[in-house]
Amino acid sequence: MKYYYPMIDFLKNKLIVSVQAMPDEPLYREDALFAMMQSVINGGASALRVAGARDVKNAKTLNIPVIGLTKPEGLPPNWKEIVYITPTLKEVDELINAGADIIAFDGTSRPRPNNCSLKEIIDRIHSAGRFAMADIATFDEAKNCQSLGVDIVSTTLSGYTQESLSDSDEPDFFLLEKIVNNIDIPTILEGRIWEPNQVKKAFEIGAHSVVIGSAITRPQLITKRFIERI
Repeated sequence: MKYYYPMIDFLKNKLIVSVQAMPDEPLYREDALFAMMQSVINGGASALRVAGARDVKNAKTLNIPVIGLTKPEGLPPNWKEIVYITPTLKEVDELINAGADIIAFDGTSRPRPNNCSLKEIIDRIHSAGRFAMADIATFDEAKNCQSLGVDIVSTTLSGYTQESLSDSDEPDFFLLEKIVNNIDIPTILEGRIWEPNQVKKAFEIGAHSVVIGSAITRPQLITKRFIERI
């Protein structure tokens, strides 16, 4: 097994909680999201995944590893076709300056804005002494990101790109297992996780960590899920 840096090793078999909201949602308020961060830490979250420099700075005051990323204020209609998670060096620099320990970015094979390359993104993150986390959708993308030197891959975008469209409401355990069995790099399961038994299964397969977002921090989606099942 390859050596994991202390922070990445600390996250092994741990739960990471994504605390995010869109600008048109009530919880987007700075005090509301900060309170949510504090609450999930009180519940046992070992790290936070947050969007934007504002929330990265706030998360850093809580003495817990922080995964930072950026997203646009509103997703365009063609969001499944474009790169929108930390797309260019400009956004990487914003997250570095905000203090993110791990920087997450779109690691798919799609073209990036401003002709920015994945290698440039990864090199900029490493030059600042931070860890590079690639959000991928397919096995080939995970393999490519490994070859470029990323520290972590995450299944975040599986089912949310044109190359990985799926009607499943289950986490992509198949992709997780394929990566774990074929690529020697810490792999995080993220996406469509709603039940504790799914987290348990992910760790049994070999996930390094698991990220949960909507099932914990998006009350409108939690409520909608109950309403739809009544």
